[in-house]
Amino acid sequence: MNEAPRPPARPDPGARPVVPAPAAPRFPPPAAPRTATPRQRVALMLGLGGALLFALWLFQGILTPFVLAAVIAYFLDPPATRLARLGVRRGLGAFFLIFLLMAFSLLAVLLFYPLILAQLGILLQRLPSYVATLAALLRDGLIRLEETLGPEMVDQRLRELAIGQVGPMMAWVGTAVTRLVGSGLALFQVFTFVVVVPVVAFYLLRDWPVLLGRIESWLPRRNAAVLRQLARDTDRVLSAWLRGQLLCCAGLGVFYAVALQLAGLELGLTVGLMAGILSFIPYVGSLTGFLTAVLLAMGQFGTWNEVLVIVAIFVVGQTIEGYVIYPYLLGDRVGLHAVWVIFALFAGGVAFGFLGVLLAVPMAAAVGVVARYWLRRYLESPLYLDPPRTGG
Repeated sequence: MNEAPRPPARPDPGARPVVPAPAAPRFPPPAAPRTATPRQRVALMLGLGGALLFALWLFQGILTPFVLAAVIAYFLDPPATRLARLGVRRGLGAFFLIFLLMAFSLLAVLLFYPLILAQLGILLQRLPSYVATLAALLRDGLIRLEETLGPEMVDQRLRELAIGQVGPMMAWVGTAVTRLVGSGLALFQVFTFVVVVPVVAFYLLRDWPVLLGRIESWLPRRNAAVLRQLARDTDRVLSAWLRGQLLCCAGLGVFYAVALQLAGLELGLTVGLMAGILSFIPYVGSLTGFLTAVLLAMGQFGTWNEVLVIVAIFVVGQTIEGYVIYPYLLGDRVGLHAVWVIFALFAGGVAFGFLGVLLAVPMAAAVGVVARYWLRRYLESPLYLDPPRTGG
């Protein structure tokens, strides 16, 4: 027999309702940490380098006062930091240092520029007599040389050829000195020197620690420690070379200017200051000042005794530079070879003019530090340490 279907069970009113358990939330699986590929790192380096060179090329006409202001801020950062440690606010210390530098520069211009212009006027006025005296002195020297060596070595045609070059040489000296003073005045135009450079230098000097901290925060975390060490090494080399070279230029300029004036050279002040300023380029400044001073002394005095005094002044100056200034001011902290500095200055000048000259030494210091770092890496790598092959 078929049983009748049972009615559905009624729920017990006292029983607790059964609530279905909520489904577990579905989160995406944790992603693996992303790392930059070598191609991305190379692309970043090339992109930054290309953008920097393009910006220098595009804005080279207006970047000079800003780069000059950055150089001033870099020089004045250590004293500004010392003032801040003594309790002086950074902004007030920056304003005081910039004001002191501008006052000193203005005083130097007011004192020396009229004297240099007066000496240039003397040079242009007495240039014909200088040429005649120098030609006579050269003729006497060649005659004595002919008497000593014989007419086979020194004949009349050689004397005439040498004497004929005296006029162009002296004219070149006068033109070079005049252009040097004129170009220096053009570089420091009144508006740029008085307004733009001090204002930009003040803001850079006031915010220098903040700017460095901001740049440090942008460094890639993977290489931040290495980049910070390279930056510290570059700063050490650059500050030692630049500050030492600045003191060297100032000391040599004062020595040559005073010594040449005491020796009676009419253009001693101009030639001495020029030799000191150009000493920023190793060996070039001293050699240029020496040749210019000797030619002017030969044209002014007409005797070899006074010329030998001028030669002795430059010999003493080179001795002081080589055995006193460089060992005690620079010592072993400088990692910039003279040939590398000369190449960098000329390459920067050819590429970007005066702006390139300002940037040449910092770039040379940075390149030198990076090159030494990679050289150390190479000397510690298997590329260098692998033993030589043995057998066939």
